[in-house]
Amino acid sequence: MAGNALAAGNVSRLIGERPLPEFYLIRQKFDDTCINVKDIPAAVAEAAKRPGTLDMLRPGQIVAIAVGSRGVNNIALIARTLARLVMECGARPFIVPAMGSHGGATAEGQAQLLADYGVIESYTGCPVISDMATVALGRTASGVGVFFDENAYAADAVILLNRIKPHTDFRGTYESGLAKQIVIGLGKQDGAEACHSQKLEDMPANIHDAAALAIAKTNILFGVGIIENAYDRTMKICALPAAGLLAEEPALLGIARRHMPSILLSPFDVLIIDEIGKDISGAGMDPNITGRTSADFEPGGADAQRCVALDITDQSHGNGLGLGLADFSVTRAFDKFDFETVYPNIVTNAMPESGKLPVILANDLLAIRAAVKTCRFIDFDSPAIVRIKNTLSMEHMFVSEALLGRARAHGAIDVAGGPARFAFDEKGNIDFNIWLQIVNK
Repeated sequence: MAGNALAAGNVSRLIGERPLPEFYLIRQKFDDTCINVKDIPAAVAEAAKRPGTLDMLRPGQIVAIAVGSRGVNNIALIARTLARLVMECGARPFIVPAMGSHGGATAEGQAQLLADYGVIESYTGCPVISDMATVALGRTASGVGVFFDENAYAADAVILLNRIKPHTDFRGTYESGLAKQIVIGLGKQDGAEACHSQKLEDMPANIHDAAALAIAKTNILFGVGIIENAYDRTMKICALPAAGLLAEEPALLGIARRHMPSILLSPFDVLIIDEIGKDISGAGMDPNITGRTSADFEPGGADAQRCVALDITDQSHGNGLGLGLADFSVTRAFDKFDFETVYPNIVTNAMPESGKLPVILANDLLAIRAAVKTCRFIDFDSPAIVRIKNTLSMEHMFVSEALLGRARAHGAIDVAGGPARFAFDEKGNIDFNIWLQIVNK
């Protein structure tokens, strides 16, 4: 690509060689209430003792366990535990991907996404059956078509498994969670397209109505909702019988919202994000953290003039959706950007703006310098910069010297190391293997 020329060409000359400031490692402190990993199976089993859940299964029944496409912590362990509990009831479980159009809207791509999270037959003890075929269930009162995974529809019972959290593109009573998994996840490409063809502001109401129709017309038994704390650790596991799912989920969304992490030092000049990806957020980088969105709503989050995204996770398989939420990126990320994987999402969600690209530069150093250079009304000799790994890893981050005073004065921040300067290799890129390396003085 022409990026190599940019490293020494006119663009590089215009960006200049102003040195970057020294950085400090900080630790943000949030409520760390969580379930110890070794206790997760017991927590799932306890949740599933609720009447109207596992007690409704009968020996010999075929049970579909729906698993989504996000990088939910402990998702494979929870899926395996659910499968074993189903088998202990004498029923026979299998897993279906419940992820709409993700994985390139192909059965193979969706199975691979689950495999990346460890959700495979050799671990869970039950087969993964991936297919994009759906059954049309009908239409809501407002005309939204409702679809359902064909294999799940044929099963005797369906168990939902998903994280509940604020969505990246809209606000409402229902956002990311079990109801949305019914409508868009198990709706596959057909259901996702039907729901996204409507106004985004109507999404919560449409999710409610479509989920209610699906619950009435299918064999959904119950859902297992996961809430994570600000450190991306499992905090709460709940079982919601189908009959009360729509009534109970909004309160769990409220809990999840109260435990969302944030960048505590906002506002600042430049946000550097080491990696984005569909495994991290539906938008690649979570707008609830970054403050950047391609949708027409106010997500909150950080207030930064410029944003730099340096890479796309391998687990995304080239799905760089949301890379354009950054102002600058680099050739390394662009070369991973798989249009055949990204574009099925934007065609389905009717949001082509989410598939846009930022300014692409040759290396990390140029991209960061360009972000600083294009800020307005800042101290260029001491810019306020925050660097995070991704929007799921919000405990540790680097902040420039301009933010040190605010960090030390903040009751929920510890300064853990520094000062130090970022190390760049001969190509001008940061070595991500030393993400937390600090030269302590």
